Amino acid sequence: MQHQNTLAYAQDLDNKDELRSFRSQFHIPQHAGKDMLYFTGNSLGLQPKITESYIIQELNDWKTYGVEGHFLAKNPWFSYHELLTAQAADLVGGKPSEVVMMNQLTVNLHLLMVSFYRPTQQRYKILCEAKAFPSDQYAVQSQAQFHHFNANDAIIEVEPRAGEYAIRYEDILAAIEMHKDELALVMFSGVNYFTGQVFDMKSITALAHKHGIPVGFDLAHAAGNIQLKLHDWDVDFAAWCSYKYLNSGPGSVAGAFVHEQHHHNFDLPLFAGWWGTDKKTRFKMEKTFEPIAGAERWQLSNAPIFSMAAHKASLDVFSQVPFEKLTAKSKNLLSYLDFVIGEINATQPEGKKFEALTPKEDSVYIPKGIQPGCQYSIIAHGRGKELFNALVKEGVVPDWREPNVIRLAPVPLYNSFEDIYRFSETLKALC
Repeated sequence: MQHQNTLAYAQDLDNKDELRSFRSQFHIPQHAGKDMLYFTGNSLGLQPKITESYIIQELNDWKTYGVEGHFLAKNPWFSYHELLTAQAADLVGGKPSEVVMMNQLTVNLHLLMVSFYRPTQQRYKILCEAKAFPSDQYAVQSQAQFHHFNANDAIIEVEPRAGEYAIRYEDILAAIEMHKDELALVMFSGVNYFTGQVFDMKSITALAHKHGIPVGFDLAHAAGNIQLKLHDWDVDFAAWCSYKYLNSGPGSVAGAFVHEQHHHNFDLPLFAGWWGTDKKTRFKMEKTFEPIAGAERWQLSNAPIFSMAAHKASLDVFSQVPFEKLTAKSKNLLSYLDFVIGEINATQPEGKKFEALTPKEDSVYIPKGIQPGCQYSIIAHGRGKELFNALVKEGVVPDWREPNVIRLAPVPLYNSFEDIYRFSETLKALC
């Protein structure tokens, strides 16, 4: 695509964009009477306009029915989580029986590792990426320590090579091969939160399974961002939050995936709760746990209705568009963003240029056929947080990571090409 750094060109791209109407389905925060340039959907997605009515419905039913809302509400609370299952499963490429919305992300990772991290004296190590989100690092460290292993010994991190920012695909596979006889679990992010690197989950899973190693993924920055096929990729387990690309509100309900091959393995250990018992016998209040044969077995407690209502609103927006169209627009938005950053760099002195952290597709970091997501991380060489603060003051909302990294996520559901043009003009003026 031969880009142009002009307002007319950006507006022409928007006019040709078949997804442009989705922007009107979201509340865009305002600054000085104009839409903010909001590029932090990778941290907290914007609110769909229908969300308010979904939550008000549950508030009214609570007001009207009290406890009987569990059965008499328009969307009975007793089974509310089931309203989310098919759509959530579709987003992550799973079967409905493989997906449940519950808890929070790190809680779900811990619950799933109880079942799938089963270390022995010979195979006790966990392979993950270096500089994963801290919560993931804490989770795997504490799991190793819980089983009485030294975390520094039990955790193997695959790092970028010297002078590089992303992890080479071949180095991930080589690490699995090197440590295959020691590994009890491979657990990666689907998309690295810092660089935006998309990992080849299918190939990682296949190689680990070849050596009898279970595989799990944290999809916090992948769900709603890239196309997922967890069932087809044979992933053992995964977990994700819903407040980033899934636009379900701060701290909203998280998701979990367990492949159907494990559904009837009742020897898998797990932490049990009432909501994971067989629905036919649940209200008999029996002492003995009778597990559900599906991902719902890992559910402990009843549904957090208000956050699930917000998530249902978001899922209903996603259901209106094939995911392939979202990824196609993401690719075009990133291409334009990369172009305008290059245009700005042409005007900057050495030592003050911007450098992309996010690897491009079909490279040593992202194998051919793996589509990048919509995050674009840049190093602001020679600049400090004052640049980020100045951007915010001008109505631009990116994300800052120390010491000098700006993360931008042009989300295809609500960001426009004009957003990117206006961002480039603001950044250029500040530079």
